[in-house]
Amino acid sequence: MATEMEFTVPADEFPLGTVFENLPDATVVLERLIPHETVTIPYFWVRGTESEDIERAFDPHAGVTDVRLVDSVDDEYLMRAEWMQEYDGVLSALSETNVTVLSGVGTADGWRFEVRGNTPDSIPEFRTRAQKEGFSIDVVTVHRLLPIQGGGYELTETQREALVLAYERGYFDTPRECSLEEIAEELGITQQSLSSRLRRGHRRLIGETLSSP
Repeated sequence: MATEMEFTVPADEFPLGTVFENLPDATVVLERLIPHETVTIPYFWVRGTESEDIERAFDPHAGVTDVRLVDSVDDEYLMRAEWMQEYDGVLSALSETNVTVLSGVGTADGWRFEVRGNTPDSIPEFRTRAQKEGFSIDVVTVHRLLPIQGGGYELTETQREALVLAYERGYFDTPRECSLEEIAEELGITQQSLSSRLRRGHRRLIGETLSSP
């Protein structure tokens, strides 16, 4: 059965984290991680800040070979970075172990990742790799995907908790009786984490109930 884990790392433990020295109010949201020959190319959004030269704000970076602006919408910037896989750290450990990155959000206060182990040994192997290479991760939660009675799909305990609480508090009502911020505060998590749990929970539920087989 698949296992998911949430963990945090200091801002400077992840190569892109040095941007917060130049843009302390920025939020960086990873879009995807793609293995590509000798480099990994992450696409990511930079939000909550304005910069005349967003590319220059990411210089310099240990292990990063290139950071480029792909597109921009108002004060949101879609970026692409390339760096060598030989760079030891969170990125290489994630890309080289059998772990899928579900979300990654960084601010000046640190990074928060949600990952899924694709085999029973994936999460333990990643944690062992982190300890061996000496970069610090703070595990927030570890949970298995749970089948919902009467259906073939799965939700994590935290996804089910978030969906049920949002429903009970009237978040899905019109007009809404509760805000995302209030629900996140009640759960003791960030709004970004809550949004991610609701989004991925919705995807699983819709995929198994409304989507054509």
